[in-house]
Amino acid sequence: MTPKFEYLLRLGDNGLVLSQQLSAWCGHGPALEEDVALINTALDLLGHARLWLSYAGEVEGAGRDEDALAYGRDGTGFRNLLLVEQPNGDYAQTIVRQFFFDVWHEQLLVGLSHSSDPRIAAIAQKAVKEVRYHVARSTELVIALGDGTELSHQKMQAAVDGLWPYTNEWFESDAVDAACAADGMAPDAASLKAQWHSSVAATLHRAKLVMPSVQGHQRGGKQGVHSEHLGHLLTSLQFMQRTYPGAQW
Repeated sequence: MTPKFEYLLRLGDNGLVLSQQLSAWCGHGPALEEDVALINTALDLLGHARLWLSYAGEVEGAGRDEDALAYGRDGTGFRNLLLVEQPNGDYAQTIVRQFFFDVWHEQLLVGLSHSSDPRIAAIAQKAVKEVRYHVARSTELVIALGDGTELSHQKMQAAVDGLWPYTNEWFESDAVDAACAADGMAPDAASLKAQWHSSVAATLHRAKLVMPSVQGHQRGGKQGVHSEHLGHLLTSLQFMQRTYPGAQW
């Protein structure tokens, strides 16, 4: 597998897995407006995943399209970050997970918009317009819930503390990241760290939430080492295609 193919899988799998997570809230959101907003975000991420995985299939050249890559790989074949596969939990956990991801995602897409690969740059330029809305929305919710009632504040702080260990994996460069950064295809993974921390710290301060002092240490998703949560998610995501291979509407 080439670094380019692996990197495209990472981009596509992040969107695919997080989209599946958010779609589970359909009909269960705390308010109708939130229900609709979450599903719209899920659809945006699914759209991004399709573009990345379609390109990955072309780069691989093995005849696998976006559907084959989404539904035909086992958990060890997925390259998503560990953060996005963490359970929805309560609404606080879902929002904090989304906020942490959104801020990083926007910064990554800005960098990818200047990629030496015109196809990657074009996808990123399209996607970042939608992700800016995701950032604005999740930021507003973190502030509103963090600086809300005593109960909402407690739940948000618990979510921040619980998910913080997963927020360093995306800044750790491996051979794939290094190769893609070296040829100008993607920004250096570590180069996004300072801005992400600054943006997150400012929002948590406004929300009266405490940023954990420890550095995140959970890693492995980018190399296909996942938690048990991904297996449960893929059972639902891939059920129809695994049960009825090649089925069409």
